[in-house]
Amino acid sequence: MLKEFREFALKGNVVDLAVGIIIGAAFTGIVTSLVNDIIMPPVGVLMGGLDFSNYFLVLSMGGEAPASLTAAKDAGIPVMAYGRFINALINFAIVAWALFFVIRQMNALRRRFEAQDKPTSEAPAAPPRQEILLEEIRDLLKARD
Repeated sequence: MLKEFREFALKGNVVDLAVGIIIGAAFTGIVTSLVNDIIMPPVGVLMGGLDFSNYFLVLSMGGEAPASLTAAKDAGIPVMAYGRFINALINFAIVAWALFFVIRQMNALRRRFEAQDKPTSEAPAAPPRQEILLEEIRDLLKARD
């Protein structure tokens, strides 16, 4: 399954890309909420109360360090918000796995439909005329005995 996912993620085709873009755009809000409201709080608790969305690095500061990312941005302090980047990576991983399973199921359905469309084994072709004649002669000879 991991090999199949790697092939999907690295190779792909136009249909896979189109599906990814459409579904990604349609479910951005859902995925963002899933990550920020459902997944990240337990991860933060497991890691000692961490909130990735508020992780930042102050690039230049003229005094006291800001208490939060919002405070730093409001004060106009240049920051590198790497916590948001971590959340974006988690969002991407969730969307990629979801698309992988959707495409995997679509491919399985397509293979199933293709298998149904193939004609089943046809009746064997009729034997050549000379074989039929030889069988008739054999049957006539058996009937004489």
